[in-house]
Amino acid sequence: MDLGLSGKTALVLGAGGGLGSAIARTLASEGARVALADIDPAAVNAVAEQIRTDGAQAIALPWDLGDLSVIDANIARIERELGPVDILVNNTGGPPPTPVSGQSSETWSRHFQSMVMSVIAITDRVLPGMRERRFGRVITSTSSGVVAPIANLGLSNALRLSLVGWSKTLAREVGREGVTCNVVLPGRVATGRIRFLDEQKAKREGRTVEEVSAESTASIPLGRYGEPQEYADVVAFLASRGASYVTGSVIRVDGGLLANI
Repeated sequence: MDLGLSGKTALVLGAGGGLGSAIARTLASEGARVALADIDPAAVNAVAEQIRTDGAQAIALPWDLGDLSVIDANIARIERELGPVDILVNNTGGPPPTPVSGQSSETWSRHFQSMVMSVIAITDRVLPGMRERRFGRVITSTSSGVVAPIANLGLSNALRLSLVGWSKTLAREVGREGVTCNVVLPGRVATGRIRFLDEQKAKREGRTVEEVSAESTASIPLGRYGEPQEYADVVAFLASRGASYVTGSVIRVDGGLLANI
């Protein structure tokens, strides 16, 4: 299936990690020019180099999303080297596991800046061009915690949920101009982040990581953790020409984990 991404420019945030790197590689394989942003220079450069080796265009941007002052310069570089951004994948790192109560205002502010304000500000920077060209895809990756809050992920549950309200509102504002806005939420997808969370839970509860992983697996109807590529394939479809009538949606890629209707 031709997704119609050839010649489009995509910006993928968090592109050095498991989900982000899979998304960036998949969009590139469909013909998109890809800008990869991540706080880890080595990781994002390695993914960009792999994409270029495979014959696609890619640039790596070491980027601390908590620093809003660099947005204009980084987007300007993408526009110079690859073209204006048509597809924006908002994928940010997660905060440390903590209870929702008892966190300092400084902690809330710091993570709000990097997880929420960065997404809003970057989107606002590329949105005028999308509206002018009458094509745009704003795809925001969150967490299954926005539907069913996850124990000891208080910061993530609260902050990521704010992005759902933002995306739904934005979808109604820009839909008539050819711009779609959707949220994708992963369940237990086999990434370094999920491994870290399993390790932290095992440490808190005095169990092995294998026991924690087995317990999580047992709660998933498909009986396994997802693969990053399976998540990336859904994101690529939402970026495609074929998904032009999908907007304002929250799409689960969770193997049936969430029991909520």
